[in-house]
Amino acid sequence: MVEMLRVGVVGVGNMGYHHARIYSEMAREGKVELVGVADANLERAKEVASQFKTKAFGDYKELVKEGLDAVSIAVPTSLHKQVALEFIENGVNVLVEKPIAESIENAQEIMRAAKKNNVTLMVGHVERFNPAVLKLKEAISQGLLGEIVTMNAKRVGPMVVRIADVGVIIDLAVHDIDVMSFLADSRVKEVYAKARNVKHPAKVDDYALILLGFDKGMDGVIETNRLTPHKTRTLNIVGTKGIAYLDYINQSLVVYDEEWVKEAKIQKQEPLRNELEHFIKCVEEKKVPLVGGEDGLHALEVAVKALESAGRDEVVKLR
Repeated sequence: MVEMLRVGVVGVGNMGYHHARIYSEMAREGKVELVGVADANLERAKEVASQFKTKAFGDYKELVKEGLDAVSIAVPTSLHKQVALEFIENGVNVLVEKPIAESIENAQEIMRAAKKNNVTLMVGHVERFNPAVLKLKEAISQGLLGEIVTMNAKRVGPMVVRIADVGVIIDLAVHDIDVMSFLADSRVKEVYAKARNVKHPAKVDDYALILLGFDKGMDGVIETNRLTPHKTRTLNIVGTKGIAYLDYINQSLVVYDEEWVKEAKIQKQEPLRNELEHFIKCVEEKKVPLVGGEDGLHALEVAVKALESAGRDEVVKLR
């Protein structure tokens, strides 16, 4: 009988709560054992632990001592390196929520530690596991759009005051940077951005327009903000043979060419569930995850360069 992986969650705020929920569901299905959850707010940890019938810890270092095989880290971005290194150096496989870190140097340090300790490192770019994105990747691979010319993403929504350590570029635009790179199978080579703080009390950027130039010749445009009363998450791709309209929230995909309008048949699934199942499978089978450290680093690097571009009001090239 194969032993179940022992898993835990550090940080059970909004996103971490859902990690714990899904691991709890997987535990009931006999796929993992949810050993515990940790949060600096012990009362919150106890509340979530009680709901999902597991242990609560106020200090993540106590959770390390429980002999985990894998952990999800969903703490504020500025704490990613500190928490990730503690688990990695104790041989625990890590899924760290996006962005991988708040700085390129810290991201690289996490990656080096994972390689040195021979553990799986996955970055939680959850949109990669959205069924609509995977269907669009399939359509592009089949040549339905021809060669990609431009990609246009809109990721806007209402103010979220609890996220105050990073602005919308590092918190939100990294999703679209990563998805565009994935769909186009291309890295960003240059970026130009406009960004500013409009009303977020922490004075971080809450509005941005980003123009990306990819090394395979296509261009991308990202509009993101925390100023819009309702949430919108869309991506349009123009190719030499057609155009695709993707809605992340509705998990819908429509492709137009010169003769047909095609709506993809998509079985709706929870992207985070898909992501965590993939993570566990990678740990069990020692496989390279779909979104590893290099992908997480690239998305972060582009976001950091976008902030630099906005500050200097000029195009910034990537290394």
